[in-house]
Amino acid sequence: MATSTTARKNSGKHEKLIVRNMVREELPNEGVLRYGEEEKGTSGAFAMMSGWQVDLSQVHIAYSWIHEVPTPNPYVLEHVHDYDEVLLFMGDNPHDLDDLGAVAEIDLEGETYVIDTSAAIYIPRGMRHCPLGYQRVDRPLSFIALSLNPTYESPTGSGRQ
Repeated sequence: MATSTTARKNSGKHEKLIVRNMVREELPNEGVLRYGEEEKGTSGAFAMMSGWQVDLSQVHIAYSWIHEVPTPNPYVLEHVHDYDEVLLFMGDNPHDLDDLGAVAEIDLEGETYVIDTSAAIYIPRGMRHCPLGYQRVDRPLSFIALSLNPTYESPTGSGRQ
């Protein structure tokens, strides 16, 4: 049974498997590394899980909070990975989980798709994807990139800069 004492919660043989503090991570296809400036309208990418945070991890999870239309827009440019990836767009309306509260556009192999509901996109390894941009953001939403690789990598570079 779980206990509420901090000392008990933060110790134990499996503590090394828990990431308690997200770390700001510059990713090569957006923001400073791609445009030479920090994007506005987003929190930027934060690593929630990676091989450099948890040695055994075979996934990389980057979390961003989108609170207005990002600038530059699109804020993620076209790229590919040598691993599969899942992109998650999640609205914050507890009465309608499909309500994204925004309208995004993403290209998959050159075809543009509109994302206006909470959604998940499976991206097989080698698939060209993005640019990713927003037409509008009515209220904050969560964006998560789950990479089936211990670190975020693409031909333009890797994360944790």
